[in-house]
Amino acid sequence: MPLMSIGQTAAALGLTTSTLRYYDERGLVPPAERRGGHRMYGTEQLRRAALVQLMHGLGIPLSTAGVLLDAPEETWRTVVRDRIAEVDDLIARAQAARCLLGHALECPSPRPAQRCPELIHALDELIAGTPANQFAAADTCGCGSPRARRGGHARSDVSNDGPRTLWHS
Repeated sequence: MPLMSIGQTAAALGLTTSTLRYYDERGLVPPAERRGGHRMYGTEQLRRAALVQLMHGLGIPLSTAGVLLDAPEETWRTVVRDRIAEVDDLIARAQAARCLLGHALECPSPRPAQRCPELIHALDELIAGTPANQFAAADTCGCGSPRARRGGHARSDVSNDGPRTLWHS
C-alpha cells in the first residue's frame, strides 16, 4: 500500500486531521515518514489509528491504547487485566442500575420508592449501612425471577393497619 497523506488517512478512518495530529503528539500514531514536512501514513499507521479510534469509541482511555501498542508484554498485559477488572465493575454497576430501574418500572404502584416492599427494603438496608444486595447484580436481584418475567410484581398497599404486600400476575 502506498503512503497516504494525513487528509487521505483521516478520510479513510472517518477522523479529522487534528485527531491524527493529536494521536501523533501523544505518540500513539506517529507517521511512517514526512515528505516536505507533511505526515505520511502506511498500513501499520492506519491499523494503529484504527485501534486507537476503536478503543476510544469504547471508552477505553488513550493511555491504555498506547500501552497496548508499545509497552513490553508484561506491562501491557498487567494494564489490560486492570482495565478488564474496571470494565467488569462498570458492567456490574450498569446491571444493578438496569435491575433497579426495571424493578421500579415493573412495579404497578405509581410511587415504587414509597410503596414497593422490595425497594423499600433495599433503601432501609442502605440507611442501616448494609448494601442493597438485591440490586447488586441483575441475576440476583429478582429481575429475572419467574414472577418478574410474567410481569408480576409486588404491590404494597398502605392501609391504617400498615403496609401489606399483594402479588400481582
